[in-house]
Amino acid sequence: MSEPLVGKTVALTAERRADELATMLERRGANIVHAAAIHVLPLIDDSELKSATEGIVERPPKIVVISTGIGFRGWLDAAADWGMRDDLLTALGHTRIIARGPKARGAIRGTGLRDEWSPATEASQEVSDHLAAEGVSGADIAVQLHGVITEWEPTIHLSDALSELGAHVRPIPVYRWIRPVDQAPLLDLLSQIIEHRVDAVTFTSAPAVASLLSTAKDNAMLDAFLAALRGPVAAICVGPVTSAPLDALGVPTSMPSRARLGSLAKFVVEQLSSP
Repeated sequence: MSEPLVGKTVALTAERRADELATMLERRGANIVHAAAIHVLPLIDDSELKSATEGIVERPPKIVVISTGIGFRGWLDAAADWGMRDDLLTALGHTRIIARGPKARGAIRGTGLRDEWSPATEASQEVSDHLAAEGVSGADIAVQLHGVITEWEPTIHLSDALSELGAHVRPIPVYRWIRPVDQAPLLDLLSQIIEHRVDAVTFTSAPAVASLLSTAKDNAMLDAFLAALRGPVAAICVGPVTSAPLDALGVPTSMPSRARLGSLAKFVVEQLSSP
């Protein structure tokens, strides 16, 4: 296999599957630096999730919106611990399932369920607009939540938006994300980006972008970080929802045509090996 990335350094910010992405890029000759920008936590007190799950099993809603692949898999894992996984899948099989993007769709279909619709992007606004167009006043809709929305993410709270449309919304709180407790690796990564010691930085989620922006801001590094991304350091994102916080700040971003990890790795190779 050729090594078109020899002499190139790529920064990775993902927590999940970072090793997989690193391996794909290292095989093409890249030097990898990695610092997870976020840490995904399961709910410390899962009594709320258990109660919501029991409600889904006993009385399946008309529509279920699955927001993230990791969240859906975590929900099923929790249900398995309670001996409810099969009952939950049966209940979901009697609902209309909306997937908020390809990763959620992949997780759904991995269980044998089928989603009826998914937006081209992972945008909550698109889901809201789609359901608004068909009319959901009075409809019973369960929404799997997807963590925390920060000041950097130009998106909506889908559950709030659907409630405003008149829907009866059942929130499904599956997980949350936090910035890493040990900020040293992230600060070192920011320094390498600012000093142009990396050729590209990859992002696989909007929260990872938001976390890096927040860490830069808290440490008086934000202007220098943004300048690097507007200059020689390429910001490569897995898809348009991930890039949205940077797009809003006027940072040029690029992404593969498909929001997949393999596509992202191939795209990085194409971008950095271009003359």
